[in-house]
Amino acid sequence: MNFTEILKETPKTQVTVLPEVIEITSQERKMIRDAAKNLQKKYGDYENREFIKQIHQLSSYFLPERILNTAADFSSDFSETQYGALIFKGLMDVDQESIGSTPPNWQSADYSKFNLYGFACALIHGALPSKPVQYYSQRKGGGLIHAIIPDEKMRETQTGSGSSTDLYVHTEDAFLKHQADFLSFMYIRNEEQVPSTLYSIRSHESIGKRHKALFDKMYKIPKDANLEISEDEENALDSVLYGNHQLPFMRFDAAEQLFNPGIRQTEEAHHYLTEFWEEARHLIYSGFTPQAGDVILVNNHLCAHGRSAFKAGVRNINGVENTCERRIMLRMMSKVSLIDMRAHTLTEDPFFVIEEHLGKNFELL
Repeated sequence: MNFTEILKETPKTQVTVLPEVIEITSQERKMIRDAAKNLQKKYGDYENREFIKQIHQLSSYFLPERILNTAADFSSDFSETQYGALIFKGLMDVDQESIGSTPPNWQSADYSKFNLYGFACALIHGALPSKPVQYYSQRKGGGLIHAIIPDEKMRETQTGSGSSTDLYVHTEDAFLKHQADFLSFMYIRNEEQVPSTLYSIRSHESIGKRHKALFDKMYKIPKDANLEISEDEENALDSVLYGNHQLPFMRFDAAEQLFNPGIRQTEEAHHYLTEFWEEARHLIYSGFTPQAGDVILVNNHLCAHGRSAFKAGVRNINGVENTCERRIMLRMMSKVSLIDMRAHTLTEDPFFVIEEHLGKNFELL
């Protein structure tokens, strides 16, 4: 069964916890855009480390109070009713003409065109007790923001550049001990009208004895398929659930842990993962289709994300396929504590994480 079929199924379990949706007012949207313009004038680029160092103070000063308070509450709420995702509808107006045609891949993207939106994304992270970071395992760093663009050469891959295959729900960089705490996804364009898919560990009616084995460190958590895996990494084990046993966090990648034929989970581990997935797959939320300027903020310990397959550059209107611009999404990641992962950051740049796999650093940089 593929992911599209899973989404079409009638859920066996009633989902009572859903992501919170915040409709941004025109006044709030203007405040955010004006703030981004002022910050761009002062700092030049959202990569400016002086800007990142001061991000919390700047967010407190520039963000509309309602958004600031909503994000701050979200960052420390791990309760049974917290889904782990906030949807900001219409956070920014996107100037489609200035963006131009979607480039063929992320490597060809002109990031200067996204500069204004980078400041807006960073301000949202600054409202959390969290600072934007970049990972060497993600495009060898590649900056604080990544453009996610469909790439024809990678359309069948389990990556953001894919399109024709289902991207299974996953927590970002599940293979890292110090994976991002929070993610933001800003949609620059989504003309194909691809819905986002989210899955929260809080959607389960309860976490009980049947999930106890998921706290055991017996599961292989392989690196992304586009990264080379050494023998010692293949044998590294960790748990799927961790933290509070009644209200846990999760580290889960369905595609790599369950459906990657090269990953040889033990029979016991595979049994519990399959059992978990059989319940989780019916709790996937796909009721939101992002529009340009929308932002989804995700707690990466509570909520997984993904998407179903789509035809890049084609929008279906009443059964008729129409050519359109391919989608562009911007992803930013942030960490709450830079101190806890100092052994995994470049000495001269505490915002650059060089962890390779479950606590192991890249040796040659």
